[in-house]
Amino acid sequence: MRYFLELSYIGTSYSGFQVQENANTVQAEMEKAIAVLLKEKVALTGSSRTDAGVHAWQNYFHFDTAVPIENKGLKDKQQFVYKLNAILPPAIAVRSLQLVNDKAHSRFDAIYREYNYYLSTIKNPFIQDRAYYFPYKVDMELMQSAAGILKEYTDFTSFSKRNTQAKTFICHLAISEWEKRGSVLVYKVRGDRFLRGMVRALTSTMLNVGRKKTNLEEFRKIIEARDCSKASFAVPAHGLFLMKVEYPAGLQPSVG
Repeated sequence: MRYFLELSYIGTSYSGFQVQENANTVQAEMEKAIAVLLKEKVALTGSSRTDAGVHAWQNYFHFDTAVPIENKGLKDKQQFVYKLNAILPPAIAVRSLQLVNDKAHSRFDAIYREYNYYLSTIKNPFIQDRAYYFPYKVDMELMQSAAGILKEYTDFTSFSKRNTQAKTFICHLAISEWEKRGSVLVYKVRGDRFLRGMVRALTSTMLNVGRKKTNLEEFRKIIEARDCSKASFAVPAHGLFLMKVEYPAGLQPSVG
């Protein structure tokens, strides 16, 4: 039996999403909690890997069990979610559980992923761990133009960290835009896939455009150089959220 598990988390205290040796990760916490609840070890497969300190409004794992969870002394999927949340630490919350076909894959079946990067233009202690404090004046029109330029390209080698296992640097962006929400600036990007460090690199490099350290022609040259030493990776992890992972109709769980 294969299940999709939808979850949210604040990544501040974790060394990323995927399990690592001698590191506290979201996957490690989830596997430990499920083992307690189901009294068996399960191997989780994640839909999207997030780096250390990155948050997720919505992410997914899939896992397999030999028998339905109802045969594990649980009344239904809602009780599984309730009990699992009681075991998990406060920074991780399970949102839903869905039985899927045995070939469904949380990573490879995803159609789109959407990220937001948040910047606070004022010092705000209530969002200090969820938005990058950036008190500098920026030209939003220039940054919006830069965001639009990104959709003209598919090779994002310049915005990928060097130590990556990616076999291709091709990504297709459906949305790339900036929004101003009061004192918070948000970069919103949606694509079929993302490279390691890509969203933070896009954000940081566009901030240089907004501060007029880089013009739009130079921004294009950075993209076309296919050289990560040309881009900026300066913004921290805590402003980044994985907002949504989208699946084909019939597989996408409903969000309560």
